[in-house]
Amino acid sequence: MNAERPEKIPPPPGIIGSLRAGFDIVSSRIWLILLPLLFDSFLWLGAQMSAGKLYSALVNAMIETLKTRPLPLEEVKTLTDSVEVFSRFNWLSWLRTFPVGIPSLEAFALPAESLLQTPFGLREAISLESIWGLMGWTIFLILAGWVGGSLYFRWVSVAALGEADAKIGIVRALFQTAVISILCVICLTIIAIPIMLIVGLAGFVSPTLANGALFLIFFLSYWLVVPFFFMPHGIFARKQNALLSFYSSLRLTQFTLPTSGLFVFTTFLLTQGLNFLWNVPESDTWMRLVGIAGHAFISTTILAASFVYYRDMGAWLQNVFAQSQQKQGVPTQQA
Repeated sequence: MNAERPEKIPPPPGIIGSLRAGFDIVSSRIWLILLPLLFDSFLWLGAQMSAGKLYSALVNAMIETLKTRPLPLEEVKTLTDSVEVFSRFNWLSWLRTFPVGIPSLEAFALPAESLLQTPFGLREAISLESIWGLMGWTIFLILAGWVGGSLYFRWVSVAALGEADAKIGIVRALFQTAVISILCVICLTIIAIPIMLIVGLAGFVSPTLANGALFLIFFLSYWLVVPFFFMPHGIFARKQNALLSFYSSLRLTQFTLPTSGLFVFTTFLLTQGLNFLWNVPESDTWMRLVGIAGHAFISTTILAASFVYYRDMGAWLQNVFAQSQQKQGVPTQQA
């Protein structure tokens, strides 16, 4: 009796092949690194926007209010240290939005006083001294970050996948970027609240138990990183809306988690490992520009590779589903 052999399922897309494709795409279209290069150069050489004075005034007011109950020295030191750290934070870093945004080496950094120097001298400081000014600038910077991020993702996706598949309209891309960003914040908030409660309760019992809970949560977070990593790709690779793109990311994770997780983990190691190299040049030398350019190139390469991987993995899944339906005798729809 001759049994019909099922067609062999091809292996899923390779990580190295996707990274190589991303490298080739950016190498042949070097202008793709322009936005991250200009963004980091602006944060490096431009003025620094600080809310340190406002935060210091709030801390002093809180200490004055609590004068009836003298604070322990450790708490006072913690508050004063937080003022110093907060004063070095560049509020313009809010231009770096997530999950869609322009990658940056300089954003959300807390430089030492020596790193506030540039080749042109000490950075000019713009101080935010009112709550309303702080809120207004934060909203404006986040909106500007969404605009820049959607343009950057759109450019890279078109370069990686072609205009027929990935050229989403600019207005639609911006709107869906805003929706996916808000959806991401809501999801992270829903996840963070029970985590904080669990760790807090564990801390009341034992610090060791709290550390164990944090380690377990960190281990389990691996299963959440992949859906968030590919969350915006459906918008720019398939012209989907934000909700459908989020659902597509969850489906991709459900069926390809070991491989997709390894891809995300590899890109994370590559990015963080090279960031140590890009941060070697001091802020007051022009060699810093070399680090910024290197970071822009690698970040754009990884984004282009992720679009290639997302497309190829989606095609591989369709092939697997089609072969599974044929094996079960279920008629397949012609694309």
